[in-house]
Amino acid sequence: MVARVIVYTTPFCGYCRMAVAYLGKKGIRPELIDVSGDDEKREWLVETTGRRTVPQVFINDQPVGGYTDLVALDRSGGLDPLLGL
Repeated sequence: MVARVIVYTTPFCGYCRMAVAYLGKKGIRPELIDVSGDDEKREWLVETTGRRTVPQVFINDQPVGGYTDLVALDRSGGLDPLLGL
């Protein structure tokens, strides 16, 4: 079963677009949640991930980090199993 993927993003974030494109190459269409102007959602992200930056990628409700973390996870062979591929 393919995983549920959520990317917390902002409209002008280049790394956000790269993360979405990277997932797209694997056939994954993530749910996008725009956190620009949403102070509560951004505070929740900081509490949950320890990071203030976007993108923040969640796979099956577990944070995996940003774009570079996503690529590193894929290169280590850990991404496809999480995605259910």
